[in-house]
Amino acid sequence: MTTFLVIILIGLMLATLISLIRGVVAFIRSTKVDLESGGGDRATEMQLLQNRMMMNRIKFQALAIVVVVILLAVAH
Repeated sequence: MTTFLVIILIGLMLATLISLIRGVVAFIRSTKVDLESGGGDRATEMQLLQNRMMMNRIKFQALAIVVVVILLAVAH
């Protein structure tokens, strides 16, 4: 049981890291596009991707915390 939870925790940590990196890359690209085009009032495709990736990051972090709590409960 513990091994299974640790594997899930590692997977969630990797998913969090990947979402963070993709969100930061989308942020950099959206900033570059905004500077080149003079900005605008509408959200660009990169800004929407950035928002999705950051929401995914929050979800994966929350799930990782739940797994840690379960691991601590099983350990005691």
